Amino acid sequence: MKPRTSNLKEKKEDTFFSEEMLKKLDPKKVPQHIAIIMDGNRRWANSNKFSAFLGHSKGADNLTPIVQAAAEIGIKVVTVFAFSTENWQRSKNEIDHLIQLFEKYLVEKREFLKKNNVKIQMIGDISAFPKSLQKVYAETQAATCKGNKITLVLALNYGAKDEMIRTVKKILVDYDQKKINKNEINEKKINNYLDTANLPDPDLIIRTSGEKRLSNFLLWQSSYSEIYFVDVLWPDFSVQDLFYAVRDYQKRKRRRGGT
Repeated sequence: MKPRTSNLKEKKEDTFFSEEMLKKLDPKKVPQHIAIIMDGNRRWANSNKFSAFLGHSKGADNLTPIVQAAAEIGIKVVTVFAFSTENWQRSKNEIDHLIQLFEKYLVEKREFLKKNNVKIQMIGDISAFPKSLQKVYAETQAATCKGNKITLVLALNYGAKDEMIRTVKKILVDYDQKKINKNEINEKKINNYLDTANLPDPDLIIRTSGEKRLSNFLLWQSSYSEIYFVDVLWPDFSVQDLFYAVRDYQKRKRRRGGT
C-alpha cells in the first residue's frame, strides 16, 4: 500500500481532494460503478480493544465520507456489501446490533442523503429482516428517489449464489406463465432478472482488510470487473485510499477476452 502522505489539507472547503490530486485522475476513465467489500470491522475493534459493536458503528460512520468523495471524483454508483447471507451464522447479539445499526443509518442519514442528491437502493432479500427495517428502508428509498448525483446500493442479506437461485425462480415463473420462452433466455435476459437489473456492472471492486477473495459478492456482475485489494481495515479506509484505488484502476488496460 502507498504511504498516506496527504494533500488533503490543501483542498478547498467542502471538497475532499486538492486540485493537485484531481489533476492526477483522468475524468474520462473514472469508474462509473465501484463495489466495496467492507471487511475488517471486527478486527479493527479487536486491535483497538473495542467491542465488535463499536467496530461496526465505526464502519458505518466511514461510509458517508467515502460516498461523498466518490461523488466528487465522478463515480455514479457505489455498492457496499453490508450484510451477507452467511452473516446469519453470527451470534444473535451481533445480528441484532447490525440490524439496529442499519435502521439508525437509514433514519439519521435520510435528510443528509436527500440534500446531497444520493439515491438509496438495495440488493438482496430484505424480506428476512424485521418489518421495522423494511419500513425504514422503504421510507428512505422514497425520500431519496430523486437523487441524481450518486446511487448508494446497500447489499443486505445478499449473496451471489442466493441471487442466482432467486433469479432462476423468477425466470421459471415467467416461463410457466408463458411470458418468455426458452429461446429468449440469454445473458441480457438474465441480467434483467438480477437484483442489479437497473445498474451497470461494477467497473472496480475494492476489498479492504487484506483478504483476497470475492466472498460470494456480485459473482455474475463481476465477470470483467477490475479488483483492488488493500491492506487497510474498513474503519480506517480513507478517501485517500479511495483515490489510490481509482488511480490504480486508471493505470490498467481493461480486457474483456480480447487482446
